[in-house]
Amino acid sequence: MIVSAAMRTDIPAFYSEWFMRRVREGYVLSRNPYDPGTVLRYSLDPAAADVLSFCTKDPRPMLDRLKELRQYAMFWSVTVTPYGRDIEPNVPDWRDMVEGVKALSAQVGARRVHWRYDPVLLTKDVTVAFHRAVFAEMAEALKGHVSACVFSFLDLYEKTRRNFPEGRAPSQQERHALARSFAETARRAGLPLISCCEEPALARYGIDVSGCMTRAVLERALGERLDLAGETGVRQACGCLIGHDIGAYNTCPHGCLYCYANYDREAVRAHMMRHDPDSPLLVGRPLPGDRIVDVAMRPVRTGQLAMDLA
Repeated sequence: MIVSAAMRTDIPAFYSEWFMRRVREGYVLSRNPYDPGTVLRYSLDPAAADVLSFCTKDPRPMLDRLKELRQYAMFWSVTVTPYGRDIEPNVPDWRDMVEGVKALSAQVGARRVHWRYDPVLLTKDVTVAFHRAVFAEMAEALKGHVSACVFSFLDLYEKTRRNFPEGRAPSQQERHALARSFAETARRAGLPLISCCEEPALARYGIDVSGCMTRAVLERALGERLDLAGETGVRQACGCLIGHDIGAYNTCPHGCLYCYANYDREAVRAHMMRHDPDSPLLVGRPLPGDRIVDVAMRPVRTGQLAMDLA
């Protein structure tokens, strides 16, 4: 099974000790955010949870722990964006994150690391010209250390509008101008460019619009065929396989104003106060009335290599 750590929060940056204790104990609990009385129990036995997918803005706290994860196949998505403290209050400078990506890539291999440049947003200071320039600088710095770049444009959810009134999504014309520019830059850097949940018309610029964590993406990253029977996506019209998430919403202290996974800072602060590295849950502990459900798990790796995955 593919276990995601995690789309709902940043486990490598802030909860690496908790995660490694879960690995050592062989299981993890995840409270269903849509049915809080239901708690899912995932085995972390590498014979069943054989692929770990990490999504982070800062992989550095995990770098000294990766040797303990050598029994798993790993896929890493690392977000490196240039917005600064005004928009991403607790995210390290992007130049430091480039060095973190390089260190990660040196351990797990560039093939297993994707660079995410998202969400692409605009403000009075963050302009189309700004994105063109900084994307080119980042692509030059990261080439050879990642196997692809993924981008998407800002989605203005209600909480995003409330928390980030100065931000806006690019217009249709701006989207195409940026996509075309990113594609040209990525091509010069030898980086495949993938869009995440964006319009299929972007394919005209040579962009892969099929999804950022599809079967093809994972098989190329891991270098083998996968048996994905029973693995499903979480969004309509999205082929990405990110459904088994062990994180929790409202637990990421990066504080990004555009974040879709946090309601507000007070909710994050309250949840972090309930975090216990020894608990099988990321937030709090199981309650007497919880219904704990063991998730049926099976390995997805086949060990079958294929020349076209090189």
